Amino acid sequence: MRYKNTYINLDTRLYHEQPPTPLENPRAGHFNEQVAQQLGWTDDEDLMARWVDILAGQYVPADFEPLAMAYAGHQFGQWAGQLGDGRGLLMAQVLDKQDKLQDLHLKGIGLTPYSRMGDGRAVLRSTIREYLCGHALNQLGIPSSNALGFVVSDTKVRRERMEAGAALMRVADSHIRLGHVEWIASFAPDLLGEFTDYMIDTYYPECRDSEAPVLAFLTAVVERTAKMIADWQLIGFAHGVMNTDNLSITGSTLDFGPFGFMERFNPAWINNHSDHTGRYAYQNQPAIGHWNLNIWLPHFMRLEGVTRETLSECLAPYEATFMQHYQQGLCRKLGLPHERDSLTLAFEWLTLLEDNLLDYTNSFRALLGLVAPDEHPYEQHLLAMMTTELNQEAQKAWQDWSIAYLAQIELVSFEQAINDMKTNNPIYVLRNGMAQRAITAAEQGQFEEVDRLFELLKTPYDIQDIATDLDSTPPNPNAPQMPISCSS
Repeated sequence: MRYKNTYINLDTRLYHEQPPTPLENPRAGHFNEQVAQQLGWTDDEDLMARWVDILAGQYVPADFEPLAMAYAGHQFGQWAGQLGDGRGLLMAQVLDKQDKLQDLHLKGIGLTPYSRMGDGRAVLRSTIREYLCGHALNQLGIPSSNALGFVVSDTKVRRERMEAGAALMRVADSHIRLGHVEWIASFAPDLLGEFTDYMIDTYYPECRDSEAPVLAFLTAVVERTAKMIADWQLIGFAHGVMNTDNLSITGSTLDFGPFGFMERFNPAWINNHSDHTGRYAYQNQPAIGHWNLNIWLPHFMRLEGVTRETLSECLAPYEATFMQHYQQGLCRKLGLPHERDSLTLAFEWLTLLEDNLLDYTNSFRALLGLVAPDEHPYEQHLLAMMTTELNQEAQKAWQDWSIAYLAQIELVSFEQAINDMKTNNPIYVLRNGMAQRAITAAEQGQFEEVDRLFELLKTPYDIQDIATDLDSTPPNPNAPQMPISCSS
């Protein structure tokens, strides 16, 4: 691998250097060959031979320089003060095969000075969920952290019960969060200029060509964040804990703990069982993204040339960027051009889904069975399943909508419409039931279901022989929601 450890060259107040605390008797859980090749990990015989020991913290390669980052944040809308890497270490930074900087971050590897009341460990169930979700989001085309692999061990960790300790090597284009700047503003304000230069030079070098590089950088972060959240909404993904310390400066999905992929469509859906007020409900994600950025931006007023007025200009593109990206994506999901009539149909469709609690993923994919039934028997099956759930009044609404929709489809390129629908509506997402079945088997030492889901989610837009009916079956509308927490 081509190492480029730069974070460690920053002021030492920003981190704490330390080795990982090893797990006992580690065993392989799953290894992501795709990510390993991207990083150049597979080119190093020592890394390949000892990957389990590395992920378990039993062996630290010479070029790794592990450190725990300090950061702060607003959690559930309240200032939480100093936080930081409480159970993870930035092990190394490398240039991948596309010359893109990647962080290797080992999660679940013991206590750090930032652990607070935690134990510094991760359990197998949360590790598997993060591993599969990062993989799923990347294969869906949504910017996100991914993972090299995970291990399980004999180290015991207490959550609601005693569980097996695990560790995951997370790979992300950056682990710098909005909360890093919040920490600097509160505890080391003299570092803001240096740290801002580092963020620009490392992650937004194109902003150096601007007359006002800092303002260009801030605007770029705002726009990337808006697009990321629009991508979440389009695919039906809910992050679960959109605290400022869980949003990356690069607009990549990071630290999704109690996440979920929408099944039966309910915009007010809360997937985090600790979110008692619904602050981070699916429908609130766009507004929360704006709130977080609005909290973050004023810290830069300490820098020369940055004023309240210029910061307002940086934040101003958020809503327009989000709406354009979301509306364009929504129209592509229907195979229609981005125009007023298409959006009218799109929002009528979402209302139909909401009123009848229809499955979000299946219903969008089922439209291929309406537009081109002879070519899409599987989607025709999904369509039949969907329509059987509609009562008489809903059947009438569906018939009226489908007639208007097909009339609109006739006005566009049929080939383009089919292609857009196929490439924007997945067949498979990581449903909570799927993840739980893999976890249950893994806790018995059987990782075949993790491997099957990994392969299934590798090509989520294509029908696969390894799929089962359970992979696309939504829960009963009246079934209690599976509780998901940060340790789930």
